[in-house]
Amino acid sequence: MPCNPLELKHVPLFALLDDDELAVLGAQVELKKFAPRQRIYKIGDPGKHAYILMSGQVQVTTVDEDHQEVMVDQPGHGEFFGFASMLEQTPHQTNALAIEETECVEVGREDIAILLQKKPMAGMDMLAAVGRQFHASQHLVRLRASRNANDLIEEEYTFAERIADSVASFGGSWTFIIIVGIVLAIYTTINVALKGKAWDPYPFILLNLFLSMIAAIQAPVIMMSQNRQDKKDRLRSELDFDVNRRAESEIQNLSRKLNLVTDKLCDLDDTLREKLPLSANAKQANS
Repeated sequence: MPCNPLELKHVPLFALLDDDELAVLGAQVELKKFAPRQRIYKIGDPGKHAYILMSGQVQVTTVDEDHQEVMVDQPGHGEFFGFASMLEQTPHQTNALAIEETECVEVGREDIAILLQKKPMAGMDMLAAVGRQFHASQHLVRLRASRNANDLIEEEYTFAERIADSVASFGGSWTFIIIVGIVLAIYTTINVALKGKAWDPYPFILLNLFLSMIAAIQAPVIMMSQNRQDKKDRLRSELDFDVNRRAESEIQNLSRKLNLVTDKLCDLDDTLREKLPLSANAKQANS
């Protein structure tokens, strides 16, 4: 079933194509419908086609080393899935399953090639769209990679919270201990020296009242500061998790690329081994 070219306008990769280019592409691709729980493709299927989600819901999953199914992607309207395998002409490395009644545009490598043959400038438009997405991804990565937990917390600080942190920081310092010790020593010495004329004779009931009031105020202020410290530690943990997840993804991509290079080298080695005996036989026949 041919696809309406106007529908392709919602696909980010084809967003810059003009009406003629969209008409050529729409005549090549097909609109396919999938029933709920119908498999679109599975791991190991030839990567002849990629799909663009037009309506419905699709889950793209893979199987990890523990043989557990892991969801890789849940594409939205106008988003590709199975695109890398289609371009590389390699078997699919994921499973795609329609969760509900779904419509997808099926795109093949030959469809793209025919579009480029008829409309060469369409390639530049698609490259420009890919470049925009690449720059947006780079910008997002830079923002996420440069996030500092302290800076993010500082941006949300209120005046009262800054005072609470300052009080907690001062209350837990040697400066506070030394000052309080000196004040207590002077206070008790004066009251002991004045004897009967002292305003707070031993056992210094007024002093105990002041210290109790200070402790009653200082304790919740310190707890407020500790709560914010817990929030800061939680944010650091989330940022560390994001970094570790991105690092794991990069390592997996590198491993996949290394495996692909190894396969290509093996194919090249097999091709050379097949051609060398043919060359040797040809030389013997000529001699």
